[in-house]
Amino acid sequence: MRDIGVDVNTPQGEWDGNMNCPFYGNLRVRGQIIEGLVSTSSMQDAIVVERRMERYMKKYERYEKRTRRYSAHLPSCIGELKVGDTVRIMECRPLSKTIKFCVIDMEASK
Repeated sequence: MRDIGVDVNTPQGEWDGNMNCPFYGNLRVRGQIIEGLVSTSSMQDAIVVERRMERYMKKYERYEKRTRRYSAHLPSCIGELKVGDTVRIMECRPLSKTIKFCVIDMEASK
C-alpha cells in the first residue's frame, strides 16, 4: 500500500487488481477534498455523493439551501457503502464522462 499524501484511515478491504485505486494502483489524487453523504450506490465501482450547503442571501435576509452531486469512483479496497454513509472524496484524473473524483475515506452512518 502506498501513501496518497492525505491523512486518511487505511482501507480494510482486499485489492482486486484494478489499477484505478489510489492506495494500491496507479491512480493519483490531487486537488480538493469534499465530504458528503452517499445518495446512490447502485452503479458498478462508483457512487454518487451529495453535499448540502446553506448560503445566506443578503437581499432577502434568508438562507438558501443548495445541493451538489458528485459521481465518484469506489475502489474495491474501501468496501461496500450504503446510502447515508459519510465519505470523503478527492479529485483525480477523469475516469469516465462524469467520474472525476475518488473515494478516499469512509465513516459509517450514524
